[in-house]
Amino acid sequence: MASLQRHSTHTLVQPRHWRKAWAALRRLVADPERTDEVFEILDALAGGSYEKHFQLFRKSPDGARLLRERPQLLPALADRAKLRALPQGSFGRCYADFMDGANLTAEGLIEAEQEALARINEQKNYGEDRNYFNGRLRDMHDLWHVLTGYGRDEAGEAANLAFTLGQIPDLGVALIVLAAGILGPKDITMKWPRYLLRAWQRGRRTSMLSSVPYEELLKLPIEEVRNQLRVVPAEEAHPSGIIVANSLDRARPQVA
Repeated sequence: MASLQRHSTHTLVQPRHWRKAWAALRRLVADPERTDEVFEILDALAGGSYEKHFQLFRKSPDGARLLRERPQLLPALADRAKLRALPQGSFGRCYADFMDGANLTAEGLIEAEQEALARINEQKNYGEDRNYFNGRLRDMHDLWHVLTGYGRDEAGEAANLAFTLGQIPDLGVALIVLAAGILGPKDITMKWPRYLLRAWQRGRRTSMLSSVPYEELLKLPIEEVRNQLRVVPAEEAHPSGIIVANSLDRARPQVA
């Protein structure tokens, strides 16, 4: 596929491929660890949602500064030794503990994205500004886990995506969250769908996280960062507690 180059002030809309999205969703449901399938769904249903958020990012004061200065988030997140040396309770230390506990690396999302693009035989190049924004948005995913308290279990991933949908309205993310809501545990109280709805509402109420200069916040206490970014406290968003569970189609989530 030929590279698509656009200046930041122009708009870019991609065609939607529902058949590819449904096939990738089926594979993701069969194996929730296949993060590459998430990237394929997002790519297949991108449409204009990515572009709309990029324009919001570009016009925001922090986003404009990031585009000018081009700080690199991935090296800051990949330097695990430096993050572990930060004080206990700091944002960066909490991130390092989260990644260590889940046996994850900051580069893991890049590998998953590249695997998805290799499978669909596409190379994405939308110009320097959009490429920078896309990479930064990808790399901050696990930071949002830390900010929200949603874990790396299946319930936590679904809640983090619902939160993300509140931040960035995107058809691909919405499809995954809808599938999680439908396949999750069912009872007369609709506890699980209401939990995802609360996560979405939490994302809506939080400041725009895509334009945050995270490199400058890693050394700060995590609660100070949450307050600064107006992340709704977990106990307020989920009075019954954060749900922790795997195999959502077969087991009732356990409250942490």
